[in-house]
Amino acid sequence: MTELQTLIFDWDGTLANSVEKIVLSMQRAADDVGLDPLSAQAVREIIGLGLPEAIAVLYPNVEDRQLAERLGTAYGQHYLTLEEVPSPLFDGVRDALDIFRDAGFRLAVATGKKRRGLARVLEKHGLSGFFDATRCADETASKPNPLMLAQILYQLDTPAERAIMLGDSVFDLQMAHNAGVRPVAVSYGAMTREQLLACEPEHCLDTFSDFHHWVMREQTQGVGV
Repeated sequence: MTELQTLIFDWDGTLANSVEKIVLSMQRAADDVGLDPLSAQAVREIIGLGLPEAIAVLYPNVEDRQLAERLGTAYGQHYLTLEEVPSPLFDGVRDALDIFRDAGFRLAVATGKKRRGLARVLEKHGLSGFFDATRCADETASKPNPLMLAQILYQLDTPAERAIMLGDSVFDLQMAHNAGVRPVAVSYGAMTREQLLACEPEHCLDTFSDFHHWVMREQTQGVGV
């Protein structure tokens, strides 16, 4: 098989354990602007989209643009408050990223976060400048549009078949399929294993350490992944 060159990661629910903060922030924001807060499951199912796209899915009958903007602003304020103590990285993530980097992989992030939000969390985790490329939903197209992956691949001079997109949502996997990048899922984030498997990932792994060991085992065997 083709040798793997680049590992691309979603952030929320894949590298960082932030899903519950996202859910709570959206529920509180809806209450602030007079909308009915939705269930945790409903909110989890839009994680990965850009904020405007997420709001449009959650509240399709809200035609008042100003109301939608107020909801987005309230969400951001609640999330910033909750993130005063930053969401931790999942077990094994930090060490594995260092190992991947030392092994020569190019590392990237493709996220539904805004640029300022990603910059903030990278700084808090001591990862500013760590990744070879990053793309955010407010500077390109939202998932599952493949544009952010195409931009990352171009920047890193990586053929699509030599890259993996690791994510916890169907939007991550759909984006990977749309870009010709190899989709790999993790089951510990926003969406269920059943939802993820419906998108036909190459693998669906239960911990980040499982992903780490799988990648390194295949590299050691010298057969590509």
